Amino acid sequence: MLPCGPALSFVRCLVRKKNVSGESLEDSKLCRCLSTVDLIALGVGSTLGAGVYVLAGEVAKSDSGPSIVVSFLIAALASVMAGLCYAEFGARVPKTGSAYLYTYVTVGELWAFITGWNLILSYVIGTSSVARAWSGTFDELLGKQIGHFFRTYFKMNYSGLAEYPDFFAVFLILLLSGLLSFGVKESAWVNKIFTAINILVLLFVMISGFVKGDAGNWKISEEYLINLTAATENCSSCENVTSIYGSGGFMPYGFTGTLAGAATCFYAFVGFDCIATTGEEVKNPQKAIPIGIVVSLLVCFMAYFGVSAALTLMMPYYLLDEKSPLPVAFEYVGWGPAKYVVAVGSLCALSTSLLGSMFPLPRILFAMARDGLLFSFLAKVSKRQAPVSATLTAGVISAIMAFLFDLKALVDMMSIGTLLAYSLVATCVLILRYQPSLTYEQPKYSPEKAALAASERGSAVSESQINMIQENHFSLQALINPSSLPTEQTATTVNFLVGLLACLVCGLSVLTTYGINFIANLEPWSIGLLAVLVASFIVTILLIQRQPQNQQKVAFMVPLLPFLPSFSILVNIYLMVQLSGDTWIRFSFWMALGFLIYFAYGIRHSLEGHRSDGDDDSCSENSGLQEKNPVEEVNEPENADESDQFLAHERTSEC
Repeated sequence: MLPCGPALSFVRCLVRKKNVSGESLEDSKLCRCLSTVDLIALGVGSTLGAGVYVLAGEVAKSDSGPSIVVSFLIAALASVMAGLCYAEFGARVPKTGSAYLYTYVTVGELWAFITGWNLILSYVIGTSSVARAWSGTFDELLGKQIGHFFRTYFKMNYSGLAEYPDFFAVFLILLLSGLLSFGVKESAWVNKIFTAINILVLLFVMISGFVKGDAGNWKISEEYLINLTAATENCSSCENVTSIYGSGGFMPYGFTGTLAGAATCFYAFVGFDCIATTGEEVKNPQKAIPIGIVVSLLVCFMAYFGVSAALTLMMPYYLLDEKSPLPVAFEYVGWGPAKYVVAVGSLCALSTSLLGSMFPLPRILFAMARDGLLFSFLAKVSKRQAPVSATLTAGVISAIMAFLFDLKALVDMMSIGTLLAYSLVATCVLILRYQPSLTYEQPKYSPEKAALAASERGSAVSESQINMIQENHFSLQALINPSSLPTEQTATTVNFLVGLLACLVCGLSVLTTYGINFIANLEPWSIGLLAVLVASFIVTILLIQRQPQNQQKVAFMVPLLPFLPSFSILVNIYLMVQLSGDTWIRFSFWMALGFLIYFAYGIRHSLEGHRSDGDDDSCSENSGLQEKNPVEEVNEPENADESDQFLAHERTSEC
């Protein structure tokens, strides 16, 4: 029997899980006032930002051509995979915290802190960059007078800092911080107004595109593009001239170009996860959160699809302007004044996107502070039941970032936090659905029942131990043909297989990113390694699929398990590997600061750590247990008390 030494206790502290129970949904410091429509508007406003006015032209011209509509479809399907995983957790654990909370109740405290810390980075950079974009767009409408004034009198010539301090962006962030501090209901009304205007402008763009569009722009011949290339490059003859605009038709750059466009378009759907942070502020969250996520993604896809189709019908893809595609397209068809309508829609889209970045940030800070992982003052709420301290702190940090720093180099760091959160939520769904017991209602506490339940758990674990000792080895038969109901053994098997799946996905992503030239040249070692990784990936998924799932039903459940979450993990990790080395170096500095805060403050002030100290005076992985028998002390089964986990209400006192 292993001694419970300092090292073992330290490891248990890192993997302890958050306990939630199903006694009452109403016990929350925050105000439950949001409806399903509010959530849909929040998701659409956050996701359908100014990118819809710019991204379509940029991707269509350089990557996809008219097939950008297919690129958006592929990107939407990839985003929906992540969205469905969020929707299931929103139905299971309708509490504030989003991916941070979902990771905390499934994987453990350290991974939860990493997730939350990266979400903070993503939302801070997102808020600051959108505020500067709003300021820049407004400056464009005024003939760049504001920028000229500040460049003249407040120019900053330092590496890493912005060209000039953006006072307007600071004012905008502080104004919205005040609105969010005032109350979530008022913020939701402002968001709905701006989102409605944005949708109306996009409908105008779509209708205009189909009225003034020409289907011939989707059927441009390669011969015409070769002649155009020859004229552009001043060639005397068209012989031996290769078109710089692709081969024409619907997919001028081939299917690879369409896929490259889809990778860029994937980021256009980032933002729906802000809905998952509203778990304690929405009425009937188990139904509202899944509906809000799925409907907002559907609306955003229809908008992106419609705008990109209208744009490529109005104007040949090779003539599109990458920075201002819609105003230039309207000039091309003779509707020049329509650019003012587009400008209004762009400002409204930036406003909702800014609100969508600022809304979840205080709630992540609030959730982490309430759990003791960040400083306690961030968990204070106002009389109007808004997380005022976290909101004002988030606003000040974002305002400083927007005021001083050059954010172009930092924007890629947003992607790491978002993609990591998507990957972990999909992983948590895989782990969660194969656990042996997921109870969502529990009777009121009584000492006699608790003692009886504890003795039953002890006897069940003892029997399991005896069976494992009798087998004395891992059974391949049990892996391929497991029991019909989930057990501790099948749950442990799934945990191992999910870890293996993540390693295989990392290997596949690295090989297809950095070894693509070797694969293209049919190098034997690269083809062999690729075949082994792909085969292992498929076999691992099939082995997970063979394990018995828990039959507990909730308002929404991810379909096609384990295939859908597995491919979601593959897409997200692949996109993470595409990021540059400089981005990962900057990210490592941010993580070093986070670990300093966690190990200096969070691990000692963790609420779960205090609860487990009250139970048995040691850090434990499942701190909701009243007592443990000696067998449990040795094995620390991760799911020994799953019936107390993954529920709707956070436990506020020891039972």
